[in-house]
Amino acid sequence: MKKIFAILVSIALMVGLAGCSSNTSGNQSAASAEAGSIAAIKKAGTIKIGVFSDDAPFCYQDADGKFKGYDVEFGKRIAKELLGDENKVTWVVVNPADRVAYVQTGKVDLMLADFTVTEERAKSVDFTLPYQKVSIGVVSSAKAPINSVDDLKGKTLALNTGTTQDSYFSNNAKEVKLVRIDAVSDGFQALTSGRADAFSQDNTTVLVWAKKNPDYVVGIKELGNKDYIAGAVKQGNKELLDYVNSLIKGKLKDEQFFHKDYNDTLKPSFPENITAEQIVVEGGEKQ
Repeated sequence: MKKIFAILVSIALMVGLAGCSSNTSGNQSAASAEAGSIAAIKKAGTIKIGVFSDDAPFCYQDADGKFKGYDVEFGKRIAKELLGDENKVTWVVVNPADRVAYVQTGKVDLMLADFTVTEERAKSVDFTLPYQKVSIGVVSSAKAPINSVDDLKGKTLALNTGTTQDSYFSNNAKEVKLVRIDAVSDGFQALTSGRADAFSQDNTTVLVWAKKNPDYVVGIKELGNKDYIAGAVKQGNKELLDYVNSLIKGKLKDEQFFHKDYNDTLKPSFPENITAEQIVVEGGEKQ
């Protein structure tokens, strides 16, 4: 009888453990599914947003460590709508090459780091509606201006790893020596130190920098296709994606939010011949 009782107890324990294991697995799956959802963001009391720290005036940290810029103001507005307070943001600093991975792994809920929409990236993340227009630009010394891709032959071009510039020049400029760099600021440093003859980034970024550095010129202002900047969320996070899109094409469009954002953050930094209509996308409507 003792043996039979022992066997029955063992069976009961095994069943119980199996049930616990099943419940634990279920709870883990539920937690995983919740990560990045609006409910999870509200529970945490903060939304994790990926930005650059050195891409003024789009997203950067000032001397006091505060995040500012066109993309940052958008992120703060999302936090205000979603959490009732524009300060309930955890800013996550990224380099250009990190952006897709940070979205995929949940290190950020939303990426707003001057992120150009491409077909290749769209295979890995889900993009929101766009809020800015952009093209490839090239900045160089005013003493040795680069005005065309042909001018780059035999020269050294700095660019950021994993960017649209990286893709374009890798495929279309075989006679150009490419120096791949992580941070945007490092690209400008490569140019000013003489490590590179030119630096390619978004035309908006190099136009702003050249205005502050008059010894340099943007000889190539638009290269390749007109592209769009948008936010990005983890693939399948339709809830957050729809929320941001509804905000862009609804309340923010009615307020002309991005035109105001442009006037407050970008306009003073651009050359006078650049207008809001060349940069801003309002209501997510491509032009």
